[in-house]
Amino acid sequence: MSGNAVKRRAARVPLAIAAFVLSLFPVVYLHVVSVGRISPVSDVVSDYIFVDNGTGLLAFTALTLAAGSVALLAHLVANGLPKRGPATVLLGLWSAGLAVAAVFPTDPTGVPTSFSGAVHRYAGAVMFTSLPLAGWLISRRFVRDTAVRRISLAAGVTALLFMLSHTSVLFPGHGAVLLGLFERILFALLYGLLFALAVAMRREVAS
Repeated sequence: MSGNAVKRRAARVPLAIAAFVLSLFPVVYLHVVSVGRISPVSDVVSDYIFVDNGTGLLAFTALTLAAGSVALLAHLVANGLPKRGPATVLLGLWSAGLAVAAVFPTDPTGVPTSFSGAVHRYAGAVMFTSLPLAGWLISRRFVRDTAVRRISLAAGVTALLFMLSHTSVLFPGHGAVLLGLFERILFALLYGLLFALAVAMRREVAS
């Protein structure tokens, strides 16, 4: 392998981490400027598109997060993760789901579901299912890392709670009212999982 190829491979994890960090700034900003307008407990993150400049900022977060995930996936594959294995497919679905969710925005709560809103919800379901499963498989078969395994399990449980909490939207008067809180906890865990995977891969390559 040429020196340039080695440098490109070595740069993938720092690039992924930089993208993950960069993706946080717009969504944190939206949380701050929307205080009193959007509830972090009951309203989903996608509702930030209804804040001034929210559509572009939220799309930037999703697409930057997707780009970082693709860089991390490329590093994993370059270091032995099977190209057509289930974990690779799941990480690809997570990245694609982020991009699709950015292109097809959600509907306001309480209005009939549009085509865009339906695509957004299905993309979200794919995202939130795929990454915890991918992390679990990678921790069992590729990178034996306790942190990755534990965060994957916590994210999987939280994803289930988040999806079940949608009953408060689909069936008014029933189910939980903590939709937004579950989603924010889930996103925190998913970010933690991505960072844990990146750190684990750096450690594996260095050892």
